[in-house]
Amino acid sequence: MTASASIAVEQRVDALLKGAIDPHVHSGPSIALRGIDHVELLQQASEAGFAAVVTKDHDYSGVIAAALIRKHHPELKTKIYSSIVLNNVVGGLNPYAVEHTAALGGKIVWLPTLAAENHLRWQAAAKWVHPASSDRMRPVTGIPVLNGDKSVRDDVKEILDIVASNDMVLASGHLHVNETWIVFEEAQRRGVKRLVFTHPEDIVDASLNDVKGIAAMGAFVEHSLCMFLEGCKFKSCEPEDLRRQIDAAGVEQTMLCSDLGQTGTFSPLDGFRRGIRLCMDLGYDDEQIRRMVSTNTARVMGIEADVAAAREVGVPQSGIN
Repeated sequence: MTASASIAVEQRVDALLKGAIDPHVHSGPSIALRGIDHVELLQQASEAGFAAVVTKDHDYSGVIAAALIRKHHPELKTKIYSSIVLNNVVGGLNPYAVEHTAALGGKIVWLPTLAAENHLRWQAAAKWVHPASSDRMRPVTGIPVLNGDKSVRDDVKEILDIVASNDMVLASGHLHVNETWIVFEEAQRRGVKRLVFTHPEDIVDASLNDVKGIAAMGAFVEHSLCMFLEGCKFKSCEPEDLRRQIDAAGVEQTMLCSDLGQTGTFSPLDGFRRGIRLCMDLGYDDEQIRRMVSTNTARVMGIEADVAAAREVGVPQSGIN
């Protein structure tokens, strides 16, 4: 590639970052080592022109940190949202914790990740240990979401009702895909409108038919770019796998995230830039990429107006939620 062509590519990437949303970022502080904290994340995202980011920690709701950033860093233009993951530290399927997160503006409720029974089976088979684990921490206890007859547990139904009444996003976390089908169907029956299927390319044992079917029910399918990027320690798939995943769900139901923030690999911003370049290499045009890095995520989170305003002026509008 010539120097002029390379510059043109980077200019395209820069333009696509304006109004982008990263809905799955592991910034710190955290008991796991992080390469970037929430404020540093927002500084970098604001400089690049992101409309919003969503922080995710496996062990706590980040809404308090978001409130502090809103108060003390009004100069940062990218909006910061947070979420809660229903693992052991927050009490698992804890309706009080979900209601608290909702009351303070949390956007996403993730079903169990590191404490999902499926994750623990996968972890044992892969002989993988999460870097947050240490001898000082209690062992993880698996959190079931289904009864023995494969029906949804009552405590899960209570969580679904809270998600529905607060119009939050429900993300599948590290549930097995067979569990995700059942929980998502129950969620829709209970009025949940915003569903996200988390990284079907890894851990959750999903087929392309699952991706196609779950997208057809109205869920958005979220792909972790870190799992496709050359040189990333989390790479488990090839670029053509990303094409197959996107084509299975359709561009209109696909959203991309960095799933980064850890030490020893790309920063979330760098990962997002590389992911956009990867999509270009795969032949997606700018409008298709913009859907996957911005407008689809805005739709599922209900922040379309924020993104539209950000694009109109070229940088995100003031305010952090």
